[in-house]
Amino acid sequence: MLPTDTEAVLQVRGLTKAFGSNTVLRGIDLVVPRGKVVALIGPSGSGKTTILRSLNGLEMPDAGKVTVGARDASTEQALTVDFGDAAASKKARAAEVAALRDRSAMVFQHYNLFPHKTVLQNVIEGPVQVQKRPRSEVVAEAEKLLARVGLADKRDAYPFELSGGQQQRVGIVRALALKPQLLLFDEPTSALDPELVDDVLAVIKELADEGWTMVIVTHELAFARQTADEVVFMDGGVVVERGPASQVLRNPKEERTQAFVRRLLHEI
Repeated sequence: MLPTDTEAVLQVRGLTKAFGSNTVLRGIDLVVPRGKVVALIGPSGSGKTTILRSLNGLEMPDAGKVTVGARDASTEQALTVDFGDAAASKKARAAEVAALRDRSAMVFQHYNLFPHKTVLQNVIEGPVQVQKRPRSEVVAEAEKLLARVGLADKRDAYPFELSGGQQQRVGIVRALALKPQLLLFDEPTSALDPELVDDVLAVIKELADEGWTMVIVTHELAFARQTADEVVFMDGGVVVERGPASQVLRNPKEERTQAFVRRLLHEI
């Protein structure tokens, strides 16, 4: 049963996406209540990353609706983008996607930092250039965020001078600096050496404990069990099973979920 929540930050209905003859999303429904964490798990090619990229406007779905709730119901309306609306002009669709991106922030698998900019410059780029916020205000906030993740002394360093774990923590700070309603994580530890994984996961766990709303694509099942409120198992572009993390990861009901969890735990 799909959860419902009138205070949901995110609602996805009937999301579909094909690349040529390959259909990667087949009518996905998803609801993420405010302050909750949803983990997407599943084999490679199941559509998990395509969902994230669609939520942030990095991929354009062929059909379906994405609704992101208002920050303040008294002053702002929820935003709904109907990707199946063929009548929408390119200009209108571009404005909708820009608004969608303004309400969410992505932390990428491979960091995606600007190599020619310092850590601080990477963090303040979006808030200053895109959101047009005062530079002095953004810098002060960025410095506090960097201190929070143990990188205050790296503000003037360049990405090549950082470890993978440090670069990923900068990626998380860059997302937080945008003050999004929704944080999206695409396999945030898969590119890291094993000894660097725990520091990044600890930061994400702290954000979850603070009540940030998050969708996380991950293969770290122990982390998902500890952090996520709901786990969604995908395969073949469809949702096979969803439910509380403890149930899906400890006692899955569907055979496909059982096989996936057993295999991943065996590999670990």
